[in-house]
Amino acid sequence: MDAPDFAPLASGGDLSENCLLSAYSAGIFPWFNEDEPILWWSPDPRAVLDPREVRVQKSIKPYLKRYEVKFDANFKGFIERCKDVRKKESDGTWISEQIVQAYSRLAADGYAHSVEAYEDGELVGGLYGLIFGRVFCGESMLSLKSNASKVALIRLCEVLANFGFLIDCQIMNEHLKFMGAKEMPRAEFLALFAELSAQDSGFERFADLKVPRGA
Repeated sequence: MDAPDFAPLASGGDLSENCLLSAYSAGIFPWFNEDEPILWWSPDPRAVLDPREVRVQKSIKPYLKRYEVKFDANFKGFIERCKDVRKKESDGTWISEQIVQAYSRLAADGYAHSVEAYEDGELVGGLYGLIFGRVFCGESMLSLKSNASKVALIRLCEVLANFGFLIDCQIMNEHLKFMGAKEMPRAEFLALFAELSAQDSGFERFADLKVPRGA
């Protein structure tokens, strides 16, 4: 792919389902602020996580008992909460109402999925992303209480490890590195994505997968 290492490769277009699915199938994702045109990215290197290699630090184990994780319990409510929290925490957020509506449509059609962490029935964090074959394309993480997003990611990894998945983390940060993510050259990622996304996921419905409980 002829694209910059860490800069948008294109701008414009729309967030229709067809446009988003075409982009993701080519290893491209949208990332932009509310006051910007739609920006499309395919960074080199790419951050990825093998679910079998997720790190479970000793300090996280009490939280694995504390939080209950559910898949696709309330996608629209979760992404709305992500948007609201991001707006309160900073001057802007890339999770705009436009993003909420676009990804909620993808969720209704079975592409986008949420991994939600709860404590005593209250949403305390999680993450969302899209599934293509045996690839989970992570989009955003949320922690309203300590380590909630880490617990959600660990539970997701524990489940997806059984199906030979790869998690696309897009761009590396310290949090992802702490959890065991690694960087992969873009060309290598795109080849692996093409191979894994063409395979059957191995399950019927993400929401029906059994999520582990306890440490």
